[in-house]
Amino acid sequence: MNEWLTELGMFIAQLVTLVVIVGVALAVILRFRSEAGERSRLHLEELNGTRRHRQRRMQLAASQPGARKRLLKAFRRDDKADVRRARKGDAETLPTVWVLDFQGDLKASATGQLAEEVSAVLAVAGDKDEVVIRLESAGGLVHGYGLAAAELDRLREAGLSTTVCVDKVAASGGYLMACAADQLRAAPFAVVGSIGVVAQLPNLHRLLKRHDIDVELLTAGRYKRTLTVFGENTEEGREKFREDLETTHALFKRHVAERRPALDIEAVATGEIWYGRDALAKKLVDALGTSEAYLVERMAQARVIRLSLEHKRSLGERLGMGVSRGVEHGLERGLAMLDAQRWQKR
Repeated sequence: MNEWLTELGMFIAQLVTLVVIVGVALAVILRFRSEAGERSRLHLEELNGTRRHRQRRMQLAASQPGARKRLLKAFRRDDKADVRRARKGDAETLPTVWVLDFQGDLKASATGQLAEEVSAVLAVAGDKDEVVIRLESAGGLVHGYGLAAAELDRLREAGLSTTVCVDKVAASGGYLMACAADQLRAAPFAVVGSIGVVAQLPNLHRLLKRHDIDVELLTAGRYKRTLTVFGENTEEGREKFREDLETTHALFKRHVAERRPALDIEAVATGEIWYGRDALAKKLVDALGTSEAYLVERMAQARVIRLSLEHKRSLGERLGMGVSRGVEHGLERGLAMLDAQRWQKR
């Protein structure tokens, strides 16, 4: 009996060792392939087909049971007719509307992906094509959003018709980007504007001085440092800092004025924000409406294709994002529950 158990244990140990070796080998091969292959994947979705499929499902759900067979036959006939027209070359050649999405953060981190997507569109877009950018950003760092705006300017310089749709917010650097479009549309309660520049930093000099802590700041160049966190700030440094802000603000205003000449730039470049309807009255935007409504409208005259470049993430990155989303979702639910308690009867 003992010999049998010993042999069984040896067999299990060998089997586990073999599994571990095979697993390690597979992991090395997969890692090598992922590093050698593409680091990103181009995802394309034809929104006309997606909408058509959903519309048919809704028609079937709303129809009487006896009429569903007739509907399905009609759908099949339409599909076959489309295939025949395409084969004969009789199908109408429609322009393409390319849809890009930009979700902005403080650093405009999505700019690199946007640049690659713009390059992909420019490589294939025709003269009659249009690019729609669904933009959402409350702004951030000047150099980050300046680069993002320059990437959108590439579409204008190539002669492509461009439309920016703002459903929620395009403020400060977000509005800087939005002005690159030939047409700027905003939802009625979307926030736009904030044509201004802001900078702030704490100064701990007096606190450190109170505790007899000295901070030595050595520079070469009169204005290498104007305001600092730990050193003693001077009036000359403050004045230079304000001058730099005014210079940046002037660049911002010039950028907007060049791309929206009908806008009274001095009247709106106060750092204020406006909601969609008021923004339309001040000519900050050209039309009111949501991005979904505009794309549905364009589907009647064009093929609408959503384009996105999805970067491949490692297992560690995917796990990290999963944990981050879980924590964020938990915090959101907690805040929602606290807010809901205000309306509960006691």
